[in-house]
Order: sequence, then C-alpha cells, then structure tokens
Amino acid sequence: MTDGRVNGLRGAVAMVTGTGSGIGEETSYALAAAGARLVVTELPDRLDRAEATAAAIRERHAGEAVAIPLDVTDLDSVAACVEAASAAFGGRIDVLVNNAGLNVPQMAFDVTEEAWDRVLDVNLKGLFFMAQAIGRRMRDQRPAGGSIVNIASQMGIVGYTKRAAYCSSKAGAVNLSRVLAFEWAEHNIRVNAVCPTFVETPLTRPMFEDPEFKADVLRRIPLGRLATPADVADAVVYLAGPGAAMVTGHALLVDGGWTAV
Repeated sequence: MTDGRVNGLRGAVAMVTGTGSGIGEETSYALAAAGARLVVTELPDRLDRAEATAAAIRERHAGEAVAIPLDVTDLDSVAACVEAASAAFGGRIDVLVNNAGLNVPQMAFDVTEEAWDRVLDVNLKGLFFMAQAIGRRMRDQRPAGGSIVNIASQMGIVGYTKRAAYCSSKAGAVNLSRVLAFEWAEHNIRVNAVCPTFVETPLTRPMFEDPEFKADVLRRIPLGRLATPADVADAVVYLAGPGAAMVTGHALLVDGGWTAV
C-alpha cells in the first residue's frame, strides 16, 4: 500500500460489484484502507463470499462494510440493491466500482447467441444500468457528485483470440465511460475506466495451466508478468479519490505495456 492511498477517501461511501474474489475483493480492501465505508455486492447465491469480504474489512481495517445481493442483469435487483446501499450509510454514495464481469471463450465462428447475450448482459448492459442508477443518486444528493470507475480491459483497446463478445463488451465499457463523463460532468460526477491486462485470480488461474497460452500472454507484456488484483485496485483507488479530481473520461491502462508495442 502506498502512503498516498491511506485515508484519501475517509468517510466516503464506496460500492463495489462482484466482490467475492479477485479484483473486486482486493479493490474493496484497498478502498477500505483509503478510509471508505464499503457496500460490497455479489450474486444472491454467492452472497456468502461478499459477506466474507465485508467481515475481512471490519477485521483487517477496522472499517465499516455491508454485503448486499446483486444481479446486474436483473433491473429489479439493481434497484433493490441501490436502495439498500443508499440506506446503509445515511443515503449517500460517493464511489461506484463496476467490477462484475465474465467471459465465455469461443472462436468467433463458434460464438453462440446465448454466450454473446450472457457476456454483453453482464459486461455492458449491467454496467450501464448500475452506473445509471447510482449516477442518479449522485446527481440528486447534496452536495452532488461522485466517482464511477468501470473495470474494462485492455481488450477494450486491442483484440485477442476467443474473445469476440468480451472485446466488444469491454470496448463498449470504455466508450460508454467517455459518454457518461461528458454528460454527467455538470453534476460533478467523474466517470473513468480501468483497463487491465490478464490478471491472475482464482477465476483465471486455470487458464494459465496451459503453458502455451501463458507463454503467449507473457511475451506480449513488456514488464514480463501478469497483473495482480492489487495492481488494478491501486488504479481504482487513484481514480476514485481526490488525487484524480481533474480526471474524467479516461481509460487507464494497467497492462504492463501490452498496448504500447
């Protein structure tokens, strides 16, 4: 943890989607370390994982955290989650991290409608309607404003095999972040995207058991390693916090140089 992260968000209320493991879990800890009070979410059948994240925040950081069920593909679930999150800490929400996402690896010739819809429903449609719902809260609260950080991907900037739907969804997330930044600036709502390279998490670790795939990924990253959840979390905390007060509509690449080559 860097010194600049400590207490930079003291008292702010931050909501993170998909906090049961990996990037979402680590981002929740990083925001708590920066002083934020956390609303952590997970799918209803995985809520125990978000509850474990909330418990860890309370134990490790002596912070405040609540866990709320959320399915970003269900607009009733989104509305109920936002109501509960708003009520949890006195009605204010200062930060949203749209982290929930998935991939269904398929060659483009083999992509099914079901897989396409599943990926786009979570990674783009769900991301938008979460941002819209929280953005309305940020617009109407007093003082108005907040920071929305969308977890996109380097695959929103460049392409890669077996990721037609995923790349499309993440490119949409990047450009959507720009649109929302432009429209919502008058309400003091900043919107940015974080675009990581491949991140080693419990979910992605099985992919890297294929030595050929892992070698191909690593040779494309000039820094020579996979990203960690902490690498992504540090970028989120920066964009969420006061140090990025003049940053909006930006796609911050955390890719070890992949897209620079």
